[in-house]
Order: sequence, then structure tokens, then C-alpha cells
Amino acid sequence: MIAENTQTQMRKGILEYCILSIISRGEIYASDIIAELKKAQLLVVEGTLYPLLTRLKNNGLLSYTWKESSSGPPRKYYQITAEGRTVLSRLDVTWKELVFAVETSLQGRND
Repeated sequence: MIAENTQTQMRKGILEYCILSIISRGEIYASDIIAELKKAQLLVVEGTLYPLLTRLKNNGLLSYTWKESSSGPPRKYYQITAEGRTVLSRLDVTWKELVFAVETSLQGRND
């Protein structure tokens, strides 16, 4: 149970970082974000994405625009804000530091 909780918390933080990274490449539709996350084996349940997008938007890191779709109702396309880019840059540095720290601490471990 403890391991599952830790895994969930680790995944959640990494997922937010990856969502920002994906959206930073350019305007994107939610189903395309889902496809990217599934390809990376980061998304297990699609319903996880929408609350994260809402939180990132409410924190000023993302915005969205509605665009007409030839195949149905208008679609919401997400883009990263200037604040989102600033946060992503900081997260990039933090990620590199964490990877180094974890790899260093795991060296020489006997399993």
C-alpha cells in the first residue's frame, strides 16, 4: 500500500511536467496529449488528464482556445503561457538534478 501511494505521487508530479513539456511544442488537442502520454506509458486512465489540465490552466500555466472542427463540435486546443514556460524551464533543471541524485543514490545497490 505504501509503495502504491509513493508510485502514485511520483507519477502525478512527473505527469504534470510531461504535460507542460508536450504542450510547449505547440498548440495541441487533448486527445493528442493523451496519445503522447500513452505512447510514453505515462497515462493509465484518460480521466486523469482533464483535472490536471484544469489545475495547470487555473495556475496560469496553460490557456486554451476553441477551434471549429470539420468532424463535429468545436475543440479545445491548449497552449503554454509565458508563466508556463518559466515554470517548465525550472522543472527542466529540477528534473536533471533529481535524475542525477537518484542515479547517484542507487549506485552500488544490491537487490
